[in-house]
Amino acid sequence: MQIIDGKKLSGEILDKVKREVSLLPFTPVFCDVLVGEDPASLQYVKMKGRMAVMMGIAFHKANFPSSVTTLELIKEIKALNKIENMCGIIVQLPLPLHLDRALVLNAIDSGLDVDCLGAVASDNFYSHYNSETDLCFPTALSCMALLDSLHLDLKTKNIAVLGQGILVGKPVSALLRYRGLSSITIDINTEHKEELIKNADVIISGIGKSRHIKGDMIKKGVVLIDAGTSESLERSSMGEPNAKIVGDVDLESVKDVASYVSPVPGGVGPVTIAMLLNNVLKVAQNKHE
Repeated sequence: MQIIDGKKLSGEILDKVKREVSLLPFTPVFCDVLVGEDPASLQYVKMKGRMAVMMGIAFHKANFPSSVTTLELIKEIKALNKIENMCGIIVQLPLPLHLDRALVLNAIDSGLDVDCLGAVASDNFYSHYNSETDLCFPTALSCMALLDSLHLDLKTKNIAVLGQGILVGKPVSALLRYRGLSSITIDINTEHKEELIKNADVIISGIGKSRHIKGDMIKKGVVLIDAGTSESLERSSMGEPNAKIVGDVDLESVKDVASYVSPVPGGVGPVTIAMLLNNVLKVAQNKHE
């Protein structure tokens, strides 16, 4: 089994983003809206901000207290839409429960919705998609980039997409269709799913079930793109409970069966951030044209 190095691929994508940004006649601006003070979210937003600045993209900080109302947040986002050279706005999820997530996400101008989570940006993707100019869900793009890095002839492969969530399964299935590739979508209601999984040459999984995919479920030589993340409570060497981020694939179980696996962490995650910033670049290039 070979590990697909997401960090290496992310670096290659970001190198290209940085070069392309340097050619723009203006400095694009990116904003990650944060509500509240969740430590993990704070760190994630800071990390994306640092990455943006490293690419030559200005990072606009937009942090709001957890007491902010839906209407107040919508007003703030609409103001962000109008900032000069703004080329991408996302909202850090999850939001506090009292906020209307759909209304908040829909407040982002669809042309700046680099996460594609607003209704208009999402509908645009599913109705038509040009990979050169149009926006797409970053995690789905990440899955496809990792798969593309293997240079496989996908037209000859049985491809299974596990889950039909809004971030991975549904958009990945659409991207495959846009490429003229057929795939099988498998969710909780799919009949004979064990047989379908066993026959797949490529599995892209985004079900979020800790180490769900075992070696006895898959065929020899399968390629596994793991986009699932969940917390697994494990004991440290000192016996202390320790929360660990794991994927849908049980790496130890599949190591003698799979040919390639994208790990969690270090696979889809780093490439997703690179694709997010590449979306910001696309918006900037569209503005320039």
